[in-house]
This record gives sequence, structure tokens and C-alpha cells, in this order.
Amino acid sequence: MLGSLILLWIGFSLLFLLFRTRRPNNFPPGPRPIPIFGNLLQLNLVDLLNDFKKLSERYGKVYSIYIGRMPAVVLNGVQVMKEALATQAVVFAGRPQDLMINHLVEGTGVVLTTGPIWKEHRRFALITLRNFGLGKRSMEERILGEISYITSHLEKNAGKAIEPQILFHKVAFNIICCVLFGTRFKHEDEFLQLNIRLFEENAKIFNGPWAMIYDMLPLLRHLPLPFQKVFQNGNKMRKSLGEQVSQHKKSRVPGEPRGLTDCYLDEMEKRGDDDSSFNEKQLIGFLLDLLFAGTDTTSNTLLFAFLHLMTHPDVQGRCQKEIDEVLGEKEQASFEDRHMMPYTQAMIHEAQRVADTVPLNVFHATTKDTRLMGYDIPKGTLIIPNLSSVLNEESQWKFPHDFNPSNFLNDQGEFVKPEAFMPFSAGPRMCLGEGLARMELFLILVTLLRRFKFVWPDDAGVPDYTPIFGITQRPKPYRLGVRLRL
Repeated sequence: MLGSLILLWIGFSLLFLLFRTRRPNNFPPGPRPIPIFGNLLQLNLVDLLNDFKKLSERYGKVYSIYIGRMPAVVLNGVQVMKEALATQAVVFAGRPQDLMINHLVEGTGVVLTTGPIWKEHRRFALITLRNFGLGKRSMEERILGEISYITSHLEKNAGKAIEPQILFHKVAFNIICCVLFGTRFKHEDEFLQLNIRLFEENAKIFNGPWAMIYDMLPLLRHLPLPFQKVFQNGNKMRKSLGEQVSQHKKSRVPGEPRGLTDCYLDEMEKRGDDDSSFNEKQLIGFLLDLLFAGTDTTSNTLLFAFLHLMTHPDVQGRCQKEIDEVLGEKEQASFEDRHMMPYTQAMIHEAQRVADTVPLNVFHATTKDTRLMGYDIPKGTLIIPNLSSVLNEESQWKFPHDFNPSNFLNDQGEFVKPEAFMPFSAGPRMCLGEGLARMELFLILVTLLRRFKFVWPDDAGVPDYTPIFGITQRPKPYRLGVRLRL
């Protein structure tokens, strides 16, 4: 018996030495990792942001954790974020390439790619979005057209309490579809419903323990475990988008694009090169990136905004008063009206701040050895920009832990945007769709607040503002009380 225990102890010691994680010289400090598992068993995946805050209080604004045997550096606070993502933008603009999300997209798209593919496709996206009216009246008309459908739905349900979760997803999905395909889909359309459902299913897996297990224990990746559902759903989404692309190839008129898809097909035809990064597989990955990014973050921000507007009737009332005064007899709001609505602008930005929809950004990686805040960080190190630490940094906000539009107003009541406002990240990896999202949020919120009053249902209990943590955060499900304004 004693001999068996000694052999077991020796075996465990050998395994410990074999898998022991050695922190590089002058690497940022952090908690001691456990062999094989790293620090993941020491973190609460349901309340990870709180654990990250505690680690920052103990180790500083720059610290390290281990995801399995993979070292990661967590960045906290506006000063560190500016130094890494802006001052050293090129060095911190890489992406890790061996996580579940990378294997899902199969090296396509624009969000997770690196090198020439990323640069070419980001440049193409920015130019094409601008050409299709981003920031112009033509884009406003597309957004306002989609808003008319949600207005009609709310009018039919005036005096009731509705569940807004899927409704806002459908609106955001259709707006990005207008950009990508030049068309919208009925809310009952199979393409729309399928992709929203698959997005939801994958988000739940990515936000849960199975994604961590996949990233942490590569030996398990080919086993029939629940994370395989992510890849099955990914194939279904690619198939549905492939069908859309096939329809566009048949019906398009070269040089007369209806949306970004036609522009991409024109670009493929123009290049006509087998070695070009512009190809049909890359197009489908590109569309998948933009659809998810354009749907999930905007709809979740709207959900947070209406949750706070219902439970802060004074803020809602002040916005409505300002909207009424500025718009007067105008039939519809315009994005330019925002310049005359400082309080409403402040409310929308405050909703984005408290929504904190992408709290840990999309992970970055260093493209070469570098130094940050006195620490040495090797090439290829996974970087986690904790945007939540910036959006709630106590030294940067008047009311860091409350919903209060005053965070974006100066003493004269004018709208101001503090440098710590980074919901879209910063640097060359900054969100492609920032301009579209800003326009959507303004036009949707102003149009609906002008027409309706939103109230917390009498039987809904105490409001719970605690978000459901994940790659993208959302509020817990709630019901939206809708009343017509007189």
C-alpha cells in the first residue's frame, strides 16, 4: 500500500514537472497556474469580470493568466489600452489562431484574420460601406424603413407588455442585410429566423464552459462533446449564405451593385486571379462576420437601453421633451438632428457604456516582441483588452457604477465624449460597423421614444441590471411595457 502511494506520488510529481508552466522573464505578474488547466479552475466563468477586477487590484493594470498552457496578458484601464491599441497599434493588431472561434471561421472573414487578407478586406469593407451611404441620407432611409416595421408592431401591442429580445435582433439583422444584400427579409422569413437562431445557439456555447474546455484541452477537440454543435451550426450558416451568394451571382448586373455582396463579386471578377484573397469562400466568411457583428451588439445595446429607460422615467421624459422640441412637425428624425439633442445623445452613449456589450473585446495577439508598462511580452502572446475596466473606470467617469447621462454632459449641458468611451475598441482593429451602429441606435431610439412611452410592468418584480456575461453581453430577459404617447 505504501509502495503504491509512493509510486502515485512520484508519477504525479513527474506529471507536474512535465506540464509545469514557466512564466517568461519579466512577464506580467499573475496568479500561479495549475498544470494543464492554467488559471481557469481559479476563475468564476459566470462572473469573470469581477474576478478580473480583483486580479487587477492585486497585480496591477497589466497582469497575466494562463488558458491551459497558453499565456495571456490582460490589459486594464484607459492608459494601458491607449498605449497598447493606439500607440503600439501595429504590434498589438494580431489575432490568436488556435481557439474555437478561429476554427469556426476557418481562416476567413475580416475580424479574426491577419496579414494581407485582413488588411485588404478591411480596406474593401470601409470603402464599400462608405459608398453605400454610411453616414448619408440613403442609409438613413434604409434604417427608417426598417424602423417602420417595429413601430407598427409596437402600435399593435400598445397597452401590453411584450418580450423584445428577438424583435430587436430581427431589426438589427435586417438593417445589416440591407447593406450586404440590398434587401430586407420578412420577420417570418426562413433565412432570417434560421440565422438568428443559430447565432443564439452558438453564443450560448461560446459563453459557457465548453468553449473554455475546447481551448484549454486540445486533446478533446475531436470527441463528440457539446462544443461540436458550434461547427454544425457554422456549416448551416455558411450553407444559407452560400445560397444567397448563388442567387446574387445569377441576378446581379456587373457594375450596378445592390449591396456589399455584389461589390465583392465585382471585385472577384475584376481580379480574376486564382491566388487572390477575394474568393467565394472568403466572401461567405466575410458576410458571416458582418452579419453577427451587425446584429448581436446593436440589438443587445437596444435591450439595455430600454431596460434603463423603463426604470429611469425621469431620463426617458427628459429625452422625449428634447426630441419633441427639436423635431417639432418633422415627419421623421434625421441623423443630423443629434447635434441639437445633447441630452438624448448623452443617454444613448450612456446606454452603450453600461451595456458593455463586448467586455473583453475580440482577443488580440502581439505581432512581435514588445514591452508594455515595463513588462516584456513575447511575439504571439494572446492579449485580452478588458474594455469593461475602461467603461467603468472610477477615475474616468462621474458616475461609473450608475446609469446617468451626465457622464456625457459638461457643466453647460453640452454633449462631450470622454476618451474612456471605447465600446468599439480602438486602433486599427476598431469595429468596422461603428458608424452604422451609431446611426441605428440614434434613429431607432429617437423614433420610438417620440411615438411611445415605455414602462416597467407592474407584475415584473424588481429590475435586474446584472448582465449575462459572454463574448457579447446581454441583459437578462425582461418584458417591455408599451404605451402610446398622446
